[in-house]
Amino acid sequence: MATKRLKGMLDILPPESEKINFIIKSFEKIAKLYNFCFIRTPVLESAELFYRSTGLTSDIVNKEMYTFYDKKKRLLALRPEGTPGVIRAIIENNLTLPQRFYYIGPMFRYERPQKGRLREHYQLGLEIVGEKSPYSDFELIEIANHFFSEIGLKEILTLVNSIGCEKCRPRFKEVFLEYLKDKVNLLCPDCQERKEKNPLRIFDCKNENCQKIIK
Repeated sequence: MATKRLKGMLDILPPESEKINFIIKSFEKIAKLYNFCFIRTPVLESAELFYRSTGLTSDIVNKEMYTFYDKKKRLLALRPEGTPGVIRAIIENNLTLPQRFYYIGPMFRYERPQKGRLREHYQLGLEIVGEKSPYSDFELIEIANHFFSEIGLKEILTLVNSIGCEKCRPRFKEVFLEYLKDKVNLLCPDCQERKEKNPLRIFDCKNENCQKIIK
């Protein structure tokens, strides 16, 4: 029997590959227009990087990471997202802040393959690091809308969420925990654990019951 591609992976052939090239080139054009510089980080990183940055209570770390030990018994991971590697690169190379980077590359998540969610996917990312102004968030939203327009998407709906600033987040967390007090038994086992370790991670849960509770 001939060797087949792994579950959740995808061969991208023409004409789809040409469409993807168009999307990537359009993204690069927009990123450079807004003065972002290209950065490339390794696909393979120490698993500890994602434990620290993404969080031990996140679904990505608990359920979705491709991890393995190399011949020197180091625990490594195929990157599940782009941001941690960018931050590591900035710190490790002693770059001054602020920095504006864009990146393009494959990410890997060990999850149940479904339409629009495969185990290997390409991520186009923008990072503004070291800029505390909320205008940076507005700028990223504007760039995203510009990009969608550039590739021909219309009637885009942008949903903006917030868990508060550094000053108001503790109060938000306090009120949220009070709200959950009589609903703990309705949460899934993972979210019951998150409530004790990092309550705001409950917002990441895909369980339908948990989604109804926090809606």
